[in-house]
Amino acid sequence: MARPSTDVYATARGPLARLASPLAARARARRHARFFALTGIRAGARVLDVGCGQIGLRALEPDLDITGVDVVERPDYPGPFVRADASERLPFADGEFDLVYCSSVIEHVPPPRRPAFAAEIRRVGRRWYVQTPAWSFPIEPHALLPAAHWLPAGLRRRYWKLGAAGAWEDISLLRRSEMQELFGEPVLEERMGRLVKSWVCVGMGEEEAMALAVEAQHATRPPHHRPQRT
Repeated sequence: MARPSTDVYATARGPLARLASPLAARARARRHARFFALTGIRAGARVLDVGCGQIGLRALEPDLDITGVDVVERPDYPGPFVRADASERLPFADGEFDLVYCSSVIEHVPPPRRPAFAAEIRRVGRRWYVQTPAWSFPIEPHALLPAAHWLPAGLRRRYWKLGAAGAWEDISLLRRSEMQELFGEPVLEERMGRLVKSWVCVGMGEEEAMALAVEAQHATRPPHHRPQRT
């Protein structure tokens, strides 16, 4: 079995993609180092990687128990895998996973289907980590074209042919307000200089939050001392 590729632009074309690929890989590693620890997930936790691609989170967190999900078959995926569409229904129970991870996927989901997609992530995961490129960043990250995502679809489709992505895809990047509506606060910012490069939502369900609050309360409660008999 061939080793799954970790190249961010493995399916892209042209010299621009070859130049951008190592830069994107380093940016991804920096983002992971900065934000993933906020999930509080430890080795051995059960994680669902939605939109896992060929390897996904497994390239960064090999010690986690990760199940991959994608809308197409991934025969080379190095672990448990389920073909499913999160915007329809995931074949898992409520809260089945300690964490649902979803990186650079939701922008590929058509906007009318995003509420259902987000609801499934929140349903099957006690916690979630969702990252997506920011609409405000001036470079469209798939085609590697300046301002492509700010154009109407008709113009963007013609412009797309000049970029690195190859085949046309109607990708719709998200604003902060949409991420907040789908996943709640906090919506964290990954920046490149003064510009917001992507949004990261790290959250948890109400039951998980209540359990953590109870655990914290017990941890801070002073020990009970019985009075000594004289």
